[in-house]
Amino acid sequence: MSETIRHKYRRPRKVQPTDCERAGAGFIRLSLLTIVGISFIVSGCEQLKEKNLTLKPGTLTVLTRNIPTVYYLGPDGETGFEYDLVKNLARELHLKLKIKVADSISAMLAAMAANTADIAAGALTRTKERERRFTFGPDYYTVRQQLVYRKGCTHPKDIAELQRFRLLVPARSSYVERLTELRQQYPHLQWQTTDALSSDQLLEKVWLRKIPCTIVDSNILALNRRYYPELKAAFPISKEQPLAWIINPKLTRLRRELKIWLKKIKQNGQFAQLEKRYYYTGEINFDYVDIKVFIRMIKNRLPKFKGLFEKYGRKYRLPWTLLAAKSYQESHWDPEATSVTGVRGIMMLTNTTAHHLKIEDRLNPEESIRGGAKYLRRLLDRVPESYPKFDRLNVAMAAYNVGMGHIYDARRLARQLNLDPDRWATLAKVLPLLKQRKYYEQLKYGYARGREPVGYVNRINNYRNILEKKLGLLDRDRAIGSILKVDNSGGL
Repeated sequence: MSETIRHKYRRPRKVQPTDCERAGAGFIRLSLLTIVGISFIVSGCEQLKEKNLTLKPGTLTVLTRNIPTVYYLGPDGETGFEYDLVKNLARELHLKLKIKVADSISAMLAAMAANTADIAAGALTRTKERERRFTFGPDYYTVRQQLVYRKGCTHPKDIAELQRFRLLVPARSSYVERLTELRQQYPHLQWQTTDALSSDQLLEKVWLRKIPCTIVDSNILALNRRYYPELKAAFPISKEQPLAWIINPKLTRLRRELKIWLKKIKQNGQFAQLEKRYYYTGEINFDYVDIKVFIRMIKNRLPKFKGLFEKYGRKYRLPWTLLAAKSYQESHWDPEATSVTGVRGIMMLTNTTAHHLKIEDRLNPEESIRGGAKYLRRLLDRVPESYPKFDRLNVAMAAYNVGMGHIYDARRLARQLNLDPDRWATLAKVLPLLKQRKYYEQLKYGYARGREPVGYVNRINNYRNILEKKLGLLDRDRAIGSILKVDNSGGL
């Protein structure tokens, strides 16, 4: 029994593997190690890619365009709907914002194809053609392509009638894609394209009656109607289309963060505030005020503030009638006025300007008038004394509207065009050119709505002339002669 048991449970003899078996096992172990190693490397690369929020750590590099719906330099510095959005995003992600300006849509797309930026934010429509080439972030806005004309001018009533008109639209734009689609149904559609003119420049040509109509997105029309209220939409030529930013395909984490951020600012109301600031058209600027209303205001509303205009006119050596006229242009002498762009008070100061001038309450009439006078005096002291005395004040008022940097650019451009830069009449001709790419892309401060400050100055001078006539102030030279003296004291 015991032997049988010993025999039954006897330890088997150990068999040594052959050389071939040993080689095979080694190969299997090596293969497993290789697979694990590759998996580790791939996983590490993916983790590294996820870790990189942007191409350059700590910096959000954004490609954009120098146009009013996107990015431009205003009186208080950089501004624009898309600029404010990317600035908000950079702040949310604790990144430094770096802006790169592309000359055109095609230049922007080429730069993104070369991976030179993290984001392209340039009012880009998400189209099928573009989606084949680029990675888009979430849709942030919806627009519709519209046929635009000037009120009172001949224009097509529908797409079929559009075949009798020759269109001018930006080259390589989503409008060209849409017109190409429509031509299948309307074979006589014809159009020309331009690389030299942007959509807002084409709208200006429509307003000037130089072309009968053009096509723009609804948001571009909304913004431009503030300045050209006679522009009208005849009919849409497309369904609603989304706007979205192009994201560098390497930055999957940034794309995810972008989606979270966009949801947040739409829920907390920040996005709606920006939309209202740039695109709300319920309140057109006070560009076309009836003169009868102004004369009635001189009698009924001006007396409440006349003493303050006189007080700070004396302090800052400015004609009080000029301050009053400027204030009427800004606010209709309403101390609680607030515009969709965020400027407030009887002199309509921006928050940035008020901060620099140490104005605590923009809705306080005296504070606002003091700030407006102080700021205009500062600008006037920066205007070259080579201007005639009447011209200096016009230049200062234009700078108040558009920013002194663009005034300097207009002077440079005047010299290039062999015009006298020391005359307001010259600047009035040159400033509108700052809207044209062939000029502004060569200048330091870039794009500007140059026609607006010219109209702004003309309207203020018109109000002032009416005011002085109504008040019997005929000695105009005596009224403005004191502006020439520069004084570095006086609380500036």
